[in-house]
Amino acid sequence: MEETTAVVEATTNTVANPANDWLGMLIYCLIIFAIIYIFMVRPNKKRMAEYQKMLDSLKVGNRVLAAGIYGTIKKINDKSIEMEIADGVVIEVNKGAVASVE
Repeated sequence: MEETTAVVEATTNTVANPANDWLGMLIYCLIIFAIIYIFMVRPNKKRMAEYQKMLDSLKVGNRVLAAGIYGTIKKINDKSIEMEIADGVVIEVNKGAVASVE
């Protein structure tokens, strides 16, 4: 019986204090969140802001790459652009499809 009591006491002494456990886990989670924010969220926000700035700067006459097709902007609507891809051939493309402006 004494051996069982000694084993229980030894096991109880090696278990971490629950108060320290949750604090350590909280710090660990905050560090992981900070790393994810710094390396994933922040650069993506910056990239999206630059892309939105590029879309806002579109003008009639710009040559653009949209949906894999090069063309010249003829008209700009709220959510789409009309671009000429060949003489007399005008197509309408969503603004979100614009990949770059030349």
